[in-house]
Amino acid sequence: MTVDIVVADLNRSELRATLLTGATVGERSSVPAHARRGGAVAAINGDFFDLARSNAPAGPSVRDGRALTSAVPPGRRLAPGVPGAQQGDVLAVDDDGTPRLDRLTLDASATGPTGRLRIDTLNAYAVPVGGIGLFTSDWAGDRAATLCGSDTDRDAPCAPDRFEVVVRDGAVTAVGPPGGGAVPAGEQVLAGRDQGAAALRGLAVGDRVTVRQGLTAASGTVPRTAVGASPILRDGTPVAGLDSRSRDPRSAAGLTAQGRLILLTADGRESTSVGITLAETAEQLRRAGAVDGVNLDGGGSSTMVFRDQVVNSPSEDAYRLVPNALGVVEN
Repeated sequence: MTVDIVVADLNRSELRATLLTGATVGERSSVPAHARRGGAVAAINGDFFDLARSNAPAGPSVRDGRALTSAVPPGRRLAPGVPGAQQGDVLAVDDDGTPRLDRLTLDASATGPTGRLRIDTLNAYAVPVGGIGLFTSDWAGDRAATLCGSDTDRDAPCAPDRFEVVVRDGAVTAVGPPGGGAVPAGEQVLAGRDQGAAALRGLAVGDRVTVRQGLTAASGTVPRTAVGASPILRDGTPVAGLDSRSRDPRSAAGLTAQGRLILLTADGRESTSVGITLAETAEQLRRAGAVDGVNLDGGGSSTMVFRDQVVNSPSEDAYRLVPNALGVVEN
């Protein structure tokens, strides 16, 4: 078993943790490319994502204090089941560099002539059945596809009723079937399915609409950096019921009581390293000094970079392209 670990003391003013992304939430790069572009001295791959479709991350994400995505319905998160994990779980870092486990919930609405409409997702690859999704210029994919599947099955048929409304400068500028492609800067697109589509049909071109959106943190402190993740270690104890049989390449992150950030990868699917289970991942984080920890995307995504070098052995021949990474920047 081969495990690589980087520990970053975020109490030091010259170090900060940041989310590394492309220009849009579905734009993928290798972890080395993310690190180079973001000037990170260390980086690890981030959240699970909608591989080979929208490529958008499954959970909430915050970059430099800006909310990029909210969580998809729990049944649409492409990740191994983790006992106790809930929609919106993240590893977060405050403005002062304090890391923590948190949960981010979307608080968003569109208010117009027909009243207030609840918005269920932000730049998410799966809008819940009967819901409305908000898409901004951080999204460049197919909006129609986000209205397909069910809350538990990505391959279920598309919703029979799908409709979208384009808002610019507080007014509806277009309505009709959902489209695709980049959302221009300054525009917001509301895409609904089922009951959500029916509600949006009440809006017409020229109507004044106020769109409000933000992520609410369970801790009460909105983070500067956040990446979707599943908690596997809490208060120094591995979460009960973690899988102890499936061995795979893993990526994880942990927090020490002193405010240090631990990045961890475990190689797998190789003759030199068989991989580790979720239970062993939590134990490795604990042994490294973490009191809290999360599981990140694994398998072929697991990649760690330190000072421009990939230090682990990814299980695929080429570095997998991922939508985001968790990086440590040295000012």
